[in-house]
Amino acid sequence: MADDLNARDSKLVQYLNEAYGKEKELETALQAHIKMAASRATYKKRLQDHLKETKAQARGLEKRIRQLGGKAVASDLPGPDVVSGAASAATAAASKAMAAAKGPVHALRGTGEAEKLLKNAKTELWNEHEEIGNYLAIETLATALGDRDTAKLAREFRRQEERMSAFLQKLIPTLTKAVVTEEVPARERRASGNGRATTRSRPAKRAKPAKRAKPAKRASSSRSSSSSRSRPAKRSSRPAKRASTSRAKPAKSRAKPAKSRAKARAKSRAKPAKARPSS
Repeated sequence: MADDLNARDSKLVQYLNEAYGKEKELETALQAHIKMAASRATYKKRLQDHLKETKAQARGLEKRIRQLGGKAVASDLPGPDVVSGAASAATAAASKAMAAAKGPVHALRGTGEAEKLLKNAKTELWNEHEEIGNYLAIETLATALGDRDTAKLAREFRRQEERMSAFLQKLIPTLTKAVVTEEVPARERRASGNGRATTRSRPAKRAKPAKRAKPAKRASSSRSSSSSRSRPAKRSSRPAKRASTSRAKPAKSRAKPAKSRAKARAKSRAKPAKARPSS
């Protein structure tokens, strides 16, 4: 039946089979990751939910492929060969074997539990973006070919992958911090400005309070204030000089009456002597 497909339906079946093969591959990988995420309930629960979505997506893709007259094959082969019977058996077996082998390999990654989960999350995020690309291409292709049912199916599955991608993008920073806590000593977790780990020499740098020269400045200011206070003493000396000059003037004025009195007496004595007549 697949050999009788026209170019339009053959291209749609090709793209749908590529997405179908990816979903079947991720079913095996997700099952392995769920077993490894036993220590994180939220992460494990989300993987379990997404595994259900993945299986439902694979069934929906398989159904749509049959409706178009093709055969669902878990294959990544490009072109019309994905619908041929000869390629189906070989590629399906190879894809299943590769997916099954990834589980044990993922269990060996990382130096600790947190890092193993982090590597799994990064792999899952990479897969989610590949699936988003697959469904975006299918949606665009189906829309261009007037296949509304396929476009609607691809759009629904793409949104599911985008929600899972958003979850992983929030989870990865949390797992990364867990790696830091688990594998990096506390004294080495913070770095200085040059990027190196900080040492315990910081307390020695806190000798700045001994360099305070402010009290000396205050003493100089007090001296300037004392010097400014001594200025009124200079001003007070001026009134003293004025007082001495003002007191000396009356002494001179008093001396004048004494001289005038002496002259008056001398005149009065000289006048009688001139008035006596000669006998």
